[in-house]
Amino acid sequence: MRLGLALGYWGRGPSPAHLDLAREAERLGYDSVWTAEAWGSDAFTALTWIAAHTSRIRLGTAVAQMAARAPTTTAMHALTLDHLSGGRLLLGLGLSGPQVVEGWYGRPFPRSPLTATREYVDVVRQVLRREGPVRLDGRHHSHPYAGEDGTGLGKALKPITHPLRADVPVLLGAEGPKNVAQTLAIADGWLPLYWTPDRWAEVYALPESLPEGFLVAPMVRAHLCDDVAAGLLPVKAMLGFYIGGMGHAARNFHADLMGRMGYEKEARRVQELFAAGRREEAVLAVPDAFADEISLVGPRARIAERLDSWRRGPVTDLLVTSPDPATLRALAELNA
Repeated sequence: MRLGLALGYWGRGPSPAHLDLAREAERLGYDSVWTAEAWGSDAFTALTWIAAHTSRIRLGTAVAQMAARAPTTTAMHALTLDHLSGGRLLLGLGLSGPQVVEGWYGRPFPRSPLTATREYVDVVRQVLRREGPVRLDGRHHSHPYAGEDGTGLGKALKPITHPLRADVPVLLGAEGPKNVAQTLAIADGWLPLYWTPDRWAEVYALPESLPEGFLVAPMVRAHLCDDVAAGLLPVKAMLGFYIGGMGHAARNFHADLMGRMGYEKEARRVQELFAAGRREEAVLAVPDAFADEISLVGPRARIAERLDSWRRGPVTDLLVTSPDPATLRALAELNA
């Protein structure tokens, strides 16, 4: 099981610690470093900055939002950064949800999200293979565009720039059972949001064997500390925001996943409190058992014991979220 460093997206501004953390992760032997985006900083610019200041560590987006860019635009970002970094890119993509897609990007959330994802990946792969002009007569993506409001002058094109690699790994963030099943069929890897090392087969209904070389790269909040309850508070804060604030009460994929993991009543309560503006209560309403199950928090011996359970499953890459160099160092030593 390889280790990755998940930096996420910026808050009010760029974190001065991110570059130092990425360099430290590379020094410690971490295999990859990952950036994200929500409705603020973008994933590719920060990753390019890190690429310029590192030499070996692989560079991933977890995730770049599909609604943010046409698939050809995402492919242009990918081939450009892959060239500049010497072939270190891992392209993680996610559909996001209706609240972000319609509220931030100002476009309709696809009524057939599986089809939209499949078409998006198809176009990205066509660009990176550069075997011919990009062509797709899709429900959501049309190349050349063939809508009634077009001019009819569109021309099928292939990228001017020759991609460094035709097989840049494409990973998908997927939560629902159908989405996970499609990810196994069309992608090179999967970026689970919440991963339970002891109940993953039950929660995600994965097949007994995965495709050869397929990457399973969940994120895990990690904190080396003596007080487990205190160490879980940042995990609960993250969960409270995702479950309560990253989606509508009627359609929140993160809350739905928490429900499938056995915490449906608690997920709805977190949503209710967050929607009422009672955010501190929403965070405290996240069960400690749930936060602990999907994280690595506590003294070194406890983390070492729990890390073994993560290694026993299908996880190939554990993407660690931690601003603490001591925690990153301990995990590198324990996973060696």
